[in-house]
Amino acid sequence: MIVYLNIGSNLKDRLKNILEAIAYIQELDWVRYNSLVVSHPIESKAWGYDSDNLFINVGVRLETCREISPLEILDEMKIIENKIGNGENHRDSNGKYKDRLIDIDIIAIDEIIVDVSRLKVPHPRMHEREFVVKPMIELNPNWLHPTLGHKWKDLIEGTVEFNKSRN
Repeated sequence: MIVYLNIGSNLKDRLKNILEAIAYIQELDWVRYNSLVVSHPIESKAWGYDSDNLFINVGVRLETCREISPLEILDEMKIIENKIGNGENHRDSNGKYKDRLIDIDIIAIDEIIVDVSRLKVPHPRMHEREFVVKPMIELNPNWLHPTLGHKWKDLIEGTVEFNKSRN
């Protein structure tokens, strides 16, 4: 399987946080050796809330060397987030996003669709976030979104109309 992740940080040494997450991911026993590819970093404002701290995000593409379920992948990413972020939640007591040391999102797994309470794949709002789309294009410009039916490079280049209400 090919797994696409987006890793972001907007606190302390942002690049160090991201590199630490990547190192943990490379150590996972289901990640195929030398398969991990990382996009160039992109800096952006916080999405979904106001913050004075800019995010750095990277996209990650990796191949699995054995069968692993999407929920197992999610659980492994949460363990890594907890190691780096000391178990701190990404949301405040009101359920709103807040600044964080690390955030690892599963963006896509091949072209499969997962729709369970804990996980939605492809990520349901990725197409609204330039800090996700640009790294995704770098990692695989021809990846076809299984529900939207468009390639990322077409969306970013404006060669197709996109209706955000379709998510």
